Amino acid sequence: MELNVLFGGRAGDGIRQLGQLWARLLARRGYRVFLYDDYPSLIRGGHNFTVVRASELPVSSHRERVEILVALNSEALERHRWRLEKEGLILGEDLEAGVSVPWKEIVKEERAPAIMRNTAALASLARLLDIPWEELEGHLRRDLPKETELNLKIAHRSYQKTSGGVFRSLPVLSQEPWPTFFGNEALALGAVAAGLKLYVAYPMTPASSILHYLALHGETLGVTTIHPENEIAAILCALGASYAGWPSMVGTSGGGFALMVEALSLAGQAELPIVIIECQRPGPSTGVPTYTMQGDLDFVASAGHGEFPRVVLAPGEAEEAFRLSAWALYLAWKFQIPVLVLSDKQVSESLFTTKLPLDEVPRLEFKAWAGGGEYQRYALAPDGISPLAFPGDPQAVVKVNSYEHDPYGITTEEPELIAQMQEKRFRKLSLLKDLLDAPAWVKAEGEGETALVVWGSTRGPAWEVARALGWRYVQPLVLEPFPERALKAALEGVKKVIVAETNFTGALVRRLKAHGIQVDHQVLKYDGRPFSLEELEGKVRGL
Repeated sequence: MELNVLFGGRAGDGIRQLGQLWARLLARRGYRVFLYDDYPSLIRGGHNFTVVRASELPVSSHRERVEILVALNSEALERHRWRLEKEGLILGEDLEAGVSVPWKEIVKEERAPAIMRNTAALASLARLLDIPWEELEGHLRRDLPKETELNLKIAHRSYQKTSGGVFRSLPVLSQEPWPTFFGNEALALGAVAAGLKLYVAYPMTPASSILHYLALHGETLGVTTIHPENEIAAILCALGASYAGWPSMVGTSGGGFALMVEALSLAGQAELPIVIIECQRPGPSTGVPTYTMQGDLDFVASAGHGEFPRVVLAPGEAEEAFRLSAWALYLAWKFQIPVLVLSDKQVSESLFTTKLPLDEVPRLEFKAWAGGGEYQRYALAPDGISPLAFPGDPQAVVKVNSYEHDPYGITTEEPELIAQMQEKRFRKLSLLKDLLDAPAWVKAEGEGETALVVWGSTRGPAWEVARALGWRYVQPLVLEPFPERALKAALEGVKKVIVAETNFTGALVRRLKAHGIQVDHQVLKYDGRPFSLEELEGKVRGL
């Protein structure tokens, strides 16, 4: 059982909220839900639309075609009529065909803000799908804490005025309801579960909602949030907190990360643990701020002057975002390195139903200084990981240095010490490769002789397409250091490799080829939109 609904209207019509209300209503009925938002970089005007896909089975991608089109203006009807299935339904105002309900009239008569038409539209949709008024009322009381009674009054009038009978009965499912999370909420909660204490960020779409979420719930979650004057200040503030012993994280998009790059090298030289969430959007420069692309992998994997170890992780949906942000904090502190989590607009701002694996979060750990003798911040340990002490320890003078230094943190230009410190830092990389080049870091399903290989948000449609075609599905969760052994093991017996990603140059394709993995076909998309399920299947079928 599956239902796809598109909500369309102007920016300022409350389309995103309408889609979220609908998605959460269905999630409480036991459905697995995915919500895709498409909106321009405008406060008002322009065209917004949201597609909500609900299914009995887990889903993390949207379909092009829908059974119901809810149009809050004529432009939505004109733009999206082609998406409607043959027996589909149009719901709106002043329609020649479909179900027409006077939402504007209802809102005007109640002297309510025009945006409350979205509540009226939700009520009409519920009536057409045989959802009882009492259930809808409880849902709205829970999810609309402001102007609740006025919203309920409008919803009830719209519910009563919606005629035409039941379009389709949408039963309550017997399976356990799952909670809903935006990808950015899951990223935030994963880090919190692993021990995050400080989040610092300057707002930049599509990372901004991490800051909003943690600022709103920080007291409950035990996290301090700081909004400084720019991205340079953000990462330097977080590195200062890390030096003082507070697990810290920053979040931004590509343009903001560009400003953080000098401080990234500081983290590499000073061996300061830091987690950086980089939510990709199309570039170069400002690009297209509210759309998506997987175009920053090369940048993130090689950013910074000089050579130092780092980890790059790439989630493809909310549950992976939760896991990987938790692991990012763990790896950053265990190895005293920068760890980057490479998300994108599609993961960050889409809504998923998922159960977060709270019992599988790694416990934050680091090599603590045991005391005794003079403290060496950069002791030449065999594994490259020096013991940590923090300011305030009466037995330790804790130095940190952006210049090359000796084991105590004192500046040096001696060739022998320079070489020793470079070797020390890179001894961590061999340990990282042993840990991350393992089956747990490469998702692989199916036994077909054709493999569909993807990373990040392309996971959503690719997972379903591979299952439908009887192919093998392969997805690396870690991209730096590249999991060559684990990927080759996952592809054993495969005769044809197809790679799909949303960029122009094939960042994953180049990495596979560089590590001796043959790629037979690449499917690239670079218009700022993610692959829909039908689109990806159409492009790979027959290759």
